[in-house]
Amino acid sequence: MPRTKARAQISLLAAATAAALAVTVSGPAAAASGPVSDVRFVAHLDAGAGQRPENVTLEPGGAADVTFAFSRQVARITPDGRTHVLATLPAPPAGSATPVLTSPFLGGIVRAEDGTLYFLYATGTADLTGVWRLRPGGTPQRVAALPAEGVPNGLALDQRSGLLYVADSVLGTVWRVPATGGTPTRWATAPELEPAGFLGANGLKIHHGAVWVSNLDKGTVLRIPVTCRGGAGPVATRATGLAGIDDFDFTGTGDTLLAAVNKDNEVALVGADGGHTTVLTAADGLDNPTSIAVRGGTAYIASGAYFTGDDPNLLAARVKRGER
Repeated sequence: MPRTKARAQISLLAAATAAALAVTVSGPAAAASGPVSDVRFVAHLDAGAGQRPENVTLEPGGAADVTFAFSRQVARITPDGRTHVLATLPAPPAGSATPVLTSPFLGGIVRAEDGTLYFLYATGTADLTGVWRLRPGGTPQRVAALPAEGVPNGLALDQRSGLLYVADSVLGTVWRVPATGGTPTRWATAPELEPAGFLGANGLKIHHGAVWVSNLDKGTVLRIPVTCRGGAGPVATRATGLAGIDDFDFTGTGDTLLAAVNKDNEVALVGADGGHTTVLTAADGLDNPTSIAVRGGTAYIASGAYFTGDDPNLLAARVKRGER
């Protein structure tokens, strides 16, 4: 999530009255070279209706589930580009303000093997902020409360343990919560997770026995090992120089990852040694990319168009699988 997202909320309210973009499936975007290629639009979304995707998770049949950050909606985008709203979360009381962002904010989303969706909601109020669950055909329910003074953002599910990990961008904390619900545990805190003026810990993934976290303000990718007793090991910085990094995902079994750099309107390929290079830009269809999900040889990239207001969208691209 970019540094100016908070200021962007005022313009988003005005943008809601603008003419909506048609939800259509377009032809290929500009071809990318190297490790990412064959870029295409899955869907152009409706900026005027608040369809600005913050995070994405994938369905087995090829659909993508997304959170629309400031419209309080969870939606499904089908492979042919159609968008279906699955749930709208309750609005907070009048006068409420989400820390830093002001507006209610829907962040990370993950899918369990049984089709249950988990997602994060921040409102600045104790009765709504936390981890929410949506079972297939059901209605959204909060399963764990998180501090109202925080902004839960990145989310990952460890399918084996049944534990959810949450990156809090304001409190500089990684929380751990049972997927069944209950009281969160403050799993990891460290200076590396804290913000430096706006938002800190942001995207989050579980990979090879560790929790990986991006820090938006500091432009870093961090690795926190899960100890044999389930605790948090020492934080290691694995990449730097990625200011404005939002979400990320690994390209395969190794530690190579793709990072959405919202601030610079780029997707970067980050190697296991921390070196990185730009592989996608606005010329490929990016419009302030917010999140990435990789399955097999395909990467899905969501763009929120937070700054431009032009073309929030979902892209798909072929990606070379990174090995160990």
